[in-house]
Amino acid sequence: MYQVVRKLVFTDSHCASDAPKTYEELFEKLDTNKDGKVDVAELKEGLSALGIAFGKGDAQKIVSSGDQDNDEGLDINEFSKYLKEHEKKLLLTFKSLDKNNDGRIDYMEIKQSLADLGMDISKEEAEKILQTIDVDGTMTVDWNEWREHFLFNTATNLQDIIRYWKHSTVLDIGDSLTIPDEFTEEEKTTGVWWKQLAAGAMAGAVSRTGTAPLDRMKVFMQVHGSKTNKISLVGGFKQMIKEGGVSSLWRGNGTNVLKIAPETAIKFMAYEQYKKMLSSEGGKVQTHERFIAGSLAGATAQTAIYPMEVMKTRLTLRKTGQYSGMFDCAKKILKKEGMKAFYKGYVPNILGIIPYAGIDLAVYESLKNAWLARYAKDTANPGILVLLACGTISSTCGQLASYPLALIRTRMQAAASIEGSEQVTMNHLVKKILEKEGFFGLYRGILPNFMKVIPAVSISYVVYEYMRTGLGISK
Repeated sequence: MYQVVRKLVFTDSHCASDAPKTYEELFEKLDTNKDGKVDVAELKEGLSALGIAFGKGDAQKIVSSGDQDNDEGLDINEFSKYLKEHEKKLLLTFKSLDKNNDGRIDYMEIKQSLADLGMDISKEEAEKILQTIDVDGTMTVDWNEWREHFLFNTATNLQDIIRYWKHSTVLDIGDSLTIPDEFTEEEKTTGVWWKQLAAGAMAGAVSRTGTAPLDRMKVFMQVHGSKTNKISLVGGFKQMIKEGGVSSLWRGNGTNVLKIAPETAIKFMAYEQYKKMLSSEGGKVQTHERFIAGSLAGATAQTAIYPMEVMKTRLTLRKTGQYSGMFDCAKKILKKEGMKAFYKGYVPNILGIIPYAGIDLAVYESLKNAWLARYAKDTANPGILVLLACGTISSTCGQLASYPLALIRTRMQAAASIEGSEQVTMNHLVKKILEKEGFFGLYRGILPNFMKVIPAVSISYVVYEYMRTGLGISK
């Protein structure tokens, strides 16, 4: 375990004690042919001669990152600018590890930071990691030691694991119960977070639009399906197309897309506030505190946008000519049923956040740790397919746990729009379904729900990557 963590978080990079102290001095030593620029070969040879070790391919990455005029080399200005920017990233990483803000990192802070990422290591393993960076033998690392050790390592180390493995809601499967995105201090400081939220919202909008027919089928089966009224996928689609044409398959999608932006914004802001409130002394946020903060943030966002959830269900199930649009739907619900109608099914919806988010996170963390322990060698990056698979599996497990509550919520939301239906409480509705349809009646409509997971994840990921490129978010 120690070797895995050491390679992932504190890679082998050492700056010799007699290395030049300024960027200008270092540049002069590296520029062996004195042509005013340092290329990949000079960087490799020069750093090796100075006793500075770096990772495979790092010299090429350094030159590529800093080369603004594309002449395959770094002049003094490009060289200095690259190192200054890299130092800023290293400082942010150092500060994120320095939990008590005393200017030094000890083994407990390393242990805590890794625990926050779901990686538990022993005291001895944390001390071994610390010894690889500690130059003066104090068993603590100050900023100078940290800077010298990692100056020519292209990764920001601890941030790599967060960047690759953070459990992002980018993989949109149409549910609103996920834990909010976790952003690094660097992303918050540079303002990249809002671009990532915007990219995620657009990805969710395209993904939900692409899978809207399956989503409508799920709601249709949840509300109208029973033992006596068995609705097949083909039969259900034929029935919907016959009643309202092909365009009717997208009923309710407009509201489903519109609620993404306000929900995402509220959830993110609430999450940051709840983390501050729940964090222990020194600003440390434990894993269980993140889960609680995320669940509370989800509940806050759902409370704010829940009327849109009700309208989405009503618009999804509407018959041709019943509502002219979202505002007409809201007006008619308010007039006929009153304000309370906009919060029907609210209790099972809020209760559904806990099993969904808890199991989703637990499964994702387990899959992540299993991959890191077994396959991690020189990088924390598992690749796109592994990340997509982990996200899809964990979200699916979360859905399985919370689906009965989602079905109860949908039936309560739709109750007034079904002729002859009685207004019942959550407990009464559960008993009624179990008596008439059995346990599996609580999972009615889950087939189209599962069918939309893979296309939804794939569409949202592709769109997210295009949006990231368009908004100028670096990889």
